[in-house]
Amino acid sequence: MRERLKKALEKAEGYVEIRVEDSTNSSIAYRNGEIDKISAGTDVGGCVRALAKGGGWGLVHFNSLDNLEKRVEEAIISSKAIQPEEPIELAKVAPVDIEIRAEVEDDPREHSLEEKHRIIKEYDEVLRGSAERLIDTSTTYGDSFSKVFFANTEGSYFLRERMDVLLAVRAMARDGDNVQSGHDSWTSRSTFANVKGKEEHVAHVGQIADQLLDAEEVKAGKYTVILDPRLAGVFIHEAFGHLSESDHIMDNPQAREMMELGRRFGPKELNVIEDGTVEPALRGTIVVDDEGVMCKKNYLIKDGVLVGRIHNRETAAKMGEELTGNARAQSYLSPPIVRMTNTAIENGTVPFEDMIADIELGVYCIDSYGGQTMVENFSFSAGHGFMIRDGKIAEMVRNVVLQGNLFQTLMNIEAIGNDFVWAKGGGNCGKGGQLAKVSFGSPHIRIKDVIIGGR
Repeated sequence: MRERLKKALEKAEGYVEIRVEDSTNSSIAYRNGEIDKISAGTDVGGCVRALAKGGGWGLVHFNSLDNLEKRVEEAIISSKAIQPEEPIELAKVAPVDIEIRAEVEDDPREHSLEEKHRIIKEYDEVLRGSAERLIDTSTTYGDSFSKVFFANTEGSYFLRERMDVLLAVRAMARDGDNVQSGHDSWTSRSTFANVKGKEEHVAHVGQIADQLLDAEEVKAGKYTVILDPRLAGVFIHEAFGHLSESDHIMDNPQAREMMELGRRFGPKELNVIEDGTVEPALRGTIVVDDEGVMCKKNYLIKDGVLVGRIHNRETAAKMGEELTGNARAQSYLSPPIVRMTNTAIENGTVPFEDMIADIELGVYCIDSYGGQTMVENFSFSAGHGFMIRDGKIAEMVRNVVLQGNLFQTLMNIEAIGNDFVWAKGGGNCGKGGQLAKVSFGSPHIRIKDVIIGGR
């Protein structure tokens, strides 16, 4: 493949890159005891992206490797036909030459669709039998194995293999007008075995939904809260990570003022990172991005101060900042755009017991069940919560919705735990009509004066 791509680029003018993807996948979904979907397939395709002098981005897709030279010509013609308001420049980067192989222990491709179906059907039965008041259940399985080949006119080449396995379950319970939900998911980058032996965990999802029916609705007010690592990770990804994507910032004067480097965002103990290399097992680990830029550990907040943001080659050039390795495309059908990989609040020093010890009345918020952000304002629903009374975890509460201003909330962080974890399960982040596999992590976080909606 290397020589084939190199030959296709020999006579290209301007900047040109070729991305080819070869993937296999299977998926199974159950809904309320019935098969909702079962499928398996393969896909091969690619794209040529070209930037001629004075032109815009030209993009051509293909599903055959024949006549690649012709596809390159078409992309260059498309680029010349576009007249951008400002010339597009790309940050300079050293050529890469790397092959990233998937570390596979138990390959899902070696397990039959019938075996996968049997496992998911059994989980569906476990979930539906886990509580009496369940009214809706879903159990979903998916696996994929892909090879991405990349080459450009600057001499870069990479091959990146990736395997993903996902099991996800959801349950909804009802008592009159009271409807509550539970959910969980498990992923692996290396082994099919990770989706086995999850019967107790699957049952727990249905039991949480059922238990929430009997929980009291949290009383609306302003509380000191403890975010568990998963909710804290989702919070920093959604509320802060997206604001750090440079394509949102470079053409927006308000955003540039808001995200001015050197601005204090939190206590000196607060450190936020973005790292596409940190652990091979994480969904967001890509090692090299879809423009051929090597990923690295990037500090966004260091000692409470905003010190960085994430870039592709175009935004880094326009803003005069370092490349970070954050250009990602969902597939060969999509152009790479600025996306997060693995985003996290780094570990602190405070044990969980000390974090709650002096809280007279607070809320322990667990897991995430969606939310929304509008610039610096946010609203997040915890999966569920528990009241904290006199330094101890008390009764379960439901409808825990956290609201506030991001910058004020970060400044109100009082303690960062010493129990950092990367969140388990599947994370898919949407932006610009594309999905990207991501991970997020954090220790427990204590924040004062958080507004929680409720009764």
